[in-house]
Amino acid sequence: MKRMWSPWRSQYIQSFSTGPKRKRKESIFRVALRSRDDKKNLVLWRGKHCFVIMNRYPYNSGHVMIVPNRQTADVQDLTRAELTEIMLTARRAMKALDALMHPQGYNFGANFGRAAGAGIDDHVHFHIVPRWNGDTNFMPALSDTKVISEDMNVTWDKLRKLI
Repeated sequence: MKRMWSPWRSQYIQSFSTGPKRKRKESIFRVALRSRDDKKNLVLWRGKHCFVIMNRYPYNSGHVMIVPNRQTADVQDLTRAELTEIMLTARRAMKALDALMHPQGYNFGANFGRAAGAGIDDHVHFHIVPRWNGDTNFMPALSDTKVISEDMNVTWDKLRKLI
């Protein structure tokens, strides 16, 4: 499925994990976490072990990700404390999304490894995608295009206050 506004996604992702600029491989999530410019990086909340960031290429409005602060590509490397905070943070994020967007359901999950569909496979992360009955409209069916209805910066401002 094409996004009207994101044909550069692959180049963007690769620019953070490859190339001569970096001495060691650092994920785009670590770059965002280190930056402290939360609005620019769409970081909504920071915890002791994980943080919440909006997906720059959302499947639906309100699509966020929960990312461990510590970079690992293997979910089995996560500690009990990290896993616990990730799940509690998922509940926190869904509560904020409920208050703001009133979704009728959620997709919650992760893709571990490139072969499983992970676009960023060097740093485990979990997706929360708000869903509504009928949120798949004629655009994907007729033109293979997804429409996101609200500017991400507007959503960030609203969600940041609630999360």
